[in-house]
Amino acid sequence: MAGDGQVTFGETVVKQGARKIRRLYNDRILAGFAGSAADSFALFSRFEAKLEQYRGNFERSVVELAKDWRTDRVLRRLEAMLVVLDPKSTFLLSGNGDLIEPDDGIIAIGSGGAYAMAAAKALSRHTDLEASAIAEQAMRIAASICIYTNDNVTIERL
Repeated sequence: MAGDGQVTFGETVVKQGARKIRRLYNDRILAGFAGSAADSFALFSRFEAKLEQYRGNFERSVVELAKDWRTDRVLRRLEAMLVVLDPKSTFLLSGNGDLIEPDDGIIAIGSGGAYAMAAAKALSRHTDLEASAIAEQAMRIAASICIYTNDNVTIERL
C-alpha cells in the first residue's frame, strides 16, 4: 500500500509529510485514507474496534464497518474513504456505504486516485515490477499530474 504525504485545506498545502497509512491488528492489516484527516482517524478507530470485536476476522469487520457507515447518521457525514487490506483481500469503503473488492487487487482513492490506479494497472500488466515498486511508481506518476498529490510517498508492506 502506498500513500502520499500531502494534506490540503482548500487550495492551500498545510502538510507535506502526513502518514496516511496505518498498521492495525498486530500489524496484520493495513488501512489507508483519503479525505478529511479527522474523519479518517475516527474511521480507523471504528475499524480497529470492529477488528477487536470480531477477533481479527478481517472480512466480517469490513462488512460490519460498511453497514455502520451506511446506517449511522454521524458516520454518514464523515468525508473520508478507506482502503483496507490483509494478505488475501483488499477493500475500498466509502461514506455512501460502498464496499468494493477490486478484481485485480488494485484500487486507489483520493484526488490523485484515478491517475495512480491507471498507472498501477498499466505497470502491473506490462512490467515485471514487484507490487511495492508498482505502488511507488504509480504514486509518483499521480503526483506529477495531480496538484493535490505530492511525491512524499510512504510504502507499507505485509
